[in-house]
Amino acid sequence: MSQHITRRDALKTTAAAATSAMWFNTSGRSARAEKSANEKLNLVCIGVGGRGSANVGGVKNENIIAMCDVDTSRAGSTLEKFPGMKLFTDYRKMLDELENEIDGVVISTPDHTHFHPAMIAMEMGKHVYCEKPMAHSVWEVREMTKKAKEKGVATQLGVQRHTLDNIHKSVDIIKAGTIGKVTDVYSWIGGSRGMPSVPKESPEVPATLDWDLWVGPAPMRDYHPTICPYGWRFWWDFGTGETGNFGCHILDIPFWALDLKYPTTVSAEAAPVHELTTPKSMSTKFYFAEQDVNLYWAHSATGPEILKEKNLSVKGMNTVFVGTEGILVTGFGNYKLYPEEKFADYKVDQKVPKSPGFHKEWINACKGDAPATCEFGYSGPLTETVLLGNVAFRSGGQEFEWDAAKLKAIGNEAAQAQIVPEFRKGWEL
Repeated sequence: MSQHITRRDALKTTAAAATSAMWFNTSGRSARAEKSANEKLNLVCIGVGGRGSANVGGVKNENIIAMCDVDTSRAGSTLEKFPGMKLFTDYRKMLDELENEIDGVVISTPDHTHFHPAMIAMEMGKHVYCEKPMAHSVWEVREMTKKAKEKGVATQLGVQRHTLDNIHKSVDIIKAGTIGKVTDVYSWIGGSRGMPSVPKESPEVPATLDWDLWVGPAPMRDYHPTICPYGWRFWWDFGTGETGNFGCHILDIPFWALDLKYPTTVSAEAAPVHELTTPKSMSTKFYFAEQDVNLYWAHSATGPEILKEKNLSVKGMNTVFVGTEGILVTGFGNYKLYPEEKFADYKVDQKVPKSPGFHKEWINACKGDAPATCEFGYSGPLTETVLLGNVAFRSGGQEFEWDAAKLKAIGNEAAQAQIVPEFRKGWEL
């Protein structure tokens, strides 16, 4: 399936997508984007409360010309910092009205509403910064990845920890062959968040919230404060659970260090699956044939069993690389090599360049500099893998062969049924 969103699809108006063609140059990049390093970008921000506030802060030195949020109360603290800012509730109207003025779009909405604004923006030739995970389904991620390449726009996925010095060191350690050939990687997120109670009551929607727009392309359900503004993360219709929440941050380490792209087989531990809400724990396994490496992902309060088996020190850690010549235990802030006596005097030969700042990478790319480090060509396969873990879990854990080229879960019909989403009436492509 290769359907593409247009302004006509999204807005249900007579505005043809061809109208935006005048803003494309022969390279596919937006003609408005050819700016000098000192010239400010014209940006719009979609979703400016919560995490969105931090992303607004990351691009505030550019020219933010408008903001959009379906919840004016949650957006209030951000709006106070920008007196007189033009505010929209519906991003489709904002993008349509300001198309000729916009260079880039910053998207910080819940997972289920990343795809539509990103696709509209890229179809217009606008650069896109999008919070993680890239989208709500594997198909959406693939379409976004393809569209970014087709239009030649600058993109960046919100994997901000990609700039951390310890991650750079970890990547350098692995790429240098310090622990030999890596055969297995274990990554995890601790805690037991998930499985929220399903509300029995239907309170009135706050006057400051446009609930219909918040639900967007997802199935309609009654408003409840345990879902919006934050609990949505643990509902399958809106979020991707703790795996989607932290998977892109943590699996970024092995993806970068081992140059991973698409897994060839995927499975999960069989466990009870709630129809509506995400789990408190889960374990999945991916095999990457090109690198001949197993990648294990767990949402677990105690972490993977290898931690106990090898008596590894894991405070503040989230990933274990097992190689033929040693083990690297690492995380966002520190690392440790085993056997300890073998690596007692080891010093990292750092080659990964220091980032000018995660948002700055994207801004520079928008102005014609090198692509940002988490542009969609890199972060698309990363996000697809994260989401495939959820697919495997929700389909009972049965291993399936993953044909990445055709987006096919071979041998698992339940998994295949989750690859391409169904959008609510009025939001179809």
